[in-house]
Amino acid sequence: MSAPEAAEAPEGAAGEDRVALVSGGSRGLGRLLVERLLADGWRVATFSRSANDFVKGLQAERGESFLWEAADLGDPDALRGVVRTAVRRFGRVDLLVNNAAVLHQELFLTTSRKQTETLIASNLLAPITIAQACARAMARQGGGQILNISSINAIRGYRGVAVYAATKAGLDGFSRSLARELGAFNIRVNSLVPGFFDSDMTEDVTDRNRERIQNRTPLGRLGTMNEIADAVLYLISPASSFITGQSIVVDGGITC
Repeated sequence: MSAPEAAEAPEGAAGEDRVALVSGGSRGLGRLLVERLLADGWRVATFSRSANDFVKGLQAERGESFLWEAADLGDPDALRGVVRTAVRRFGRVDLLVNNAAVLHQELFLTTSRKQTETLIASNLLAPITIAQACARAMARQGGGQILNISSINAIRGYRGVAVYAATKAGLDGFSRSLARELGAFNIRVNSLVPGFFDSDMTEDVTDRNRERIQNRTPLGRLGTMNEIADAVLYLISPASSFITGQSIVVDGGITC
């Protein structure tokens, strides 16, 4: 596939024609992004392993602009199928937010081969699979955006998350190389690197560990989910139209 000659081609559709695919949009940050994108006039597709009350509610209330599909991160055929269904339903895809991931905390010396393979399949191979399917659609339509949600574990070492950190570091490297490759197709690619923020992934953090994190963070607190979503919405907005190939850290300063 050759790159389009029109360098001035629009990055994506405008207004109500904009279509986003958010992985893992049934809960946590993914859910918030689905809500905020819909409120901003986007048509939104998402997937998860099962439909919860949030998904069922949107299907009933926003069926014309919302699409949910059942898919598992470990099933590449199902992931490609989600993209095909979204394009068939909405006619295009302008934005991919690779948000879904799994976290397994265990010391490396006792981490099983199966757990290692699950983390790599879910956190690295799945985003790559979805990105390829979306990038092909974006290249045909003249542009788009891919935003991969990474983690500060990719840039700072923590005990018990070695394999998880490897997948997120791989995602950052993938984003940079992909930005170089897809720029000619008017496709921007970035990664967002969140620090510790209140979410389902941090709800089990003990009070002692929470205090330790806050003491190490220059701003003295965990982030909020809305603050991470704000950063996502900035990176997909026209205000960031000259930003690509970057890993944007939003962590209250804990890695500085």
